[in-house]
Amino acid sequence: MSSISDLIESHSSDIAESHKLDAKPYPRAVNHVGVGVSDIEHAIDWYTRVLGFTLLMGPFEVRVKPGYEGNQRDVLGEDFKAMLQAHLVSGNGIGIELFQLIDPPHQKREPSLEYWKSGFFHICITDPNIEELAAKIAESGGRQRSKIWRNNSAMKEYRLCYCEDPFGNIIEIYTHNYETLYGGLVR
Repeated sequence: MSSISDLIESHSSDIAESHKLDAKPYPRAVNHVGVGVSDIEHAIDWYTRVLGFTLLMGPFEVRVKPGYEGNQRDVLGEDFKAMLQAHLVSGNGIGIELFQLIDPPHQKREPSLEYWKSGFFHICITDPNIEELAAKIAESGGRQRSKIWRNNSAMKEYRLCYCEDPFGNIIEIYTHNYETLYGGLVR
């Protein structure tokens, strides 16, 4: 039989847990973005040469094995058998994890921009020289998907452009960082 103090302690614990759920969470940092590519060696070269990312590790093969090393199937499913993987990092420390599926083989998304479907849409790079980076992307096997637009009619220096890497992944370019761009706009 529970004592009154046990019941009070239990109830207090339940209330404390419910308050944790109601509390505003602290803003989490973005750690990395996973990007599927058809040729990991070409992708490493492209992302380091064109966007200036730094290769941290790889490429290396990941193959399903019994035990701990077979955990990839937990997220990728039973059909997954093998892939190549590499880790890069952007200038502000955000990781780019490249994946080239081997078994089953990589399939390029067609069309590359399925904006009507849920899921991640693009990554965005900050570069004040938007014209130069968009041209470099197009000249190196990617393409510029949009014109360079002003993000806000009142702020002509805030501009953006959509591009695509050689593997069909959408890359947006902003001239300013996200917080500057949206935190400073008049609502």
